[in-house]
Amino acid sequence: MNFFPGKTKIFSNFSVLFAWLNNLKRYSYYDDIFQKNTLSMTSQNATQTRTRVLLALWDLGGIQQQVSKGVLTKRIVSKNKKVADYQGIFEELQNQGAIAISKKGYSLISPKGLEVLGDGLRSDDFKFEGRIVGTWAANALVKWIGEIGVAVASADVAVNGKNGAIASYDEFKSVVLEVYDKLNYEYNFNHLVPIYRIRRGIGDRVSRTEFNDWLLEMQANDILQLQGGTVEDNASDKIEDSISTKLNGLRCYAISL
Repeated sequence: MNFFPGKTKIFSNFSVLFAWLNNLKRYSYYDDIFQKNTLSMTSQNATQTRTRVLLALWDLGGIQQQVSKGVLTKRIVSKNKKVADYQGIFEELQNQGAIAISKKGYSLISPKGLEVLGDGLRSDDFKFEGRIVGTWAANALVKWIGEIGVAVASADVAVNGKNGAIASYDEFKSVVLEVYDKLNYEYNFNHLVPIYRIRRGIGDRVSRTEFNDWLLEMQANDILQLQGGTVEDNASDKIEDSISTKLNGLRCYAISL
């Protein structure tokens, strides 16, 4: 006999409520996992798309000339996508200072565009999807390795494998001009080479003080002219690796005379 007939329905409703709350918690847990995985996949896809766009633009000669919109989109737009799907990527790259966009087409901005492309190719998120890699992409990568090189893509390069300490001004002058010429050629700086790139190219072969003093001496000897301004993205570490004097202020670029 049920001595509490009215409470049976109450207990039953509580059981349903607890079951519903547990299901809600379980749904919330899996929803969080789904959201995190979705964000990760979105980030990975964005990296791949950005890198493919920059690689195609570079391969089409976008560093020297403007590439028409039709030519670029024909190369990068896959079968299941539309040109409009890439609009956000183009705008993001433009805001980064990696590309320039006009009514007629796109161009790759040096050095920022090359830096972003190099970072993308070295990223763990970058990979080719599917079993077949497009011929243009494979050829572009071979071209990139041949012209830019793995060592040059990194700012901290050693010149011709020389890692010994620089002992004199004359040796420093020779190394600086070698690094200058290499960076100017590979990154198309148009003879306006960032000083922080030269410093990082030489690395720890010379102290910071000696680098500053000897580079200023090269300017005094009319070998280099040091220009003012600032680095492309105002990054504090790049400004710190430039040269600043009490008399002339910040100097960010070097020009060979």
